[in-house]
Amino acid sequence: MNNQIRNVYIWDMDETLILLKSLLTGTYAEAFSGSKDAQKGVEIGKMWEKHILQISDDFFFYEQIENCNKPFLEALSKYDDGRDLSDYDFNQDGFSPPHDDLNKSKLAYRHRVIANKYKQGLHNIFDQEMMDLWDALYKMTDEYTDGWLSSARTLLEQCLSENEDPTIGHTAVGGIVNSNDTGPWHINVLVTSGSLIPSLVKCLLFRLDGVISYENDHHSFSLYLKKTFNWKR
Repeated sequence: MNNQIRNVYIWDMDETLILLKSLLTGTYAEAFSGSKDAQKGVEIGKMWEKHILQISDDFFFYEQIENCNKPFLEALSKYDDGRDLSDYDFNQDGFSPPHDDLNKSKLAYRHRVIANKYKQGLHNIFDQEMMDLWDALYKMTDEYTDGWLSSARTLLEQCLSENEDPTIGHTAVGGIVNSNDTGPWHINVLVTSGSLIPSLVKCLLFRLDGVISYENDHHSFSLYLKKTFNWKR
């Protein structure tokens, strides 16, 4: 690490960086004593919920790997032999829950594809119509929540801002720093109790992928939080 100083900012996602459950239940609007349209909040929440699940299934293998949850995308990287996946048929490879090395490799392949899609961003997945719908939903949600989403993103950007100083070192997306760099630097780490794939999709949809890299997205479902923190040391 070349004696680098790490400042690691650990964030919870739901009801901290984003709002979803409180929109769906109406509790967000209730906190404003009638000045917010609760039904509108519920409708916004349902639209987000629909997009999250649909994108998880359609582009990120969630329907196939929902029951194969791992704490982070690189958890099975040692089983990935680097095979060229450009012509690989993920619907015909006989994948089943990864209790053996062969299926662990098949899951690792899927994780590699997911990581690449995350790095490329949703503009490489969505067509223009979907991009416009996504942009409109984000803006409507941010307006309804008085800038909650954009404020959260700005805060995470500020946590990484010192990384942009050329005297400190170069930072890639999400706070990943080249191991040859020296000086203090900062990363944002996401820890959530939700499943890994929907959490990654939320980062993309709520425009957090530029400040949280896929390597720093951890889910703690069925795990001790202390173990999650130890992975980041």
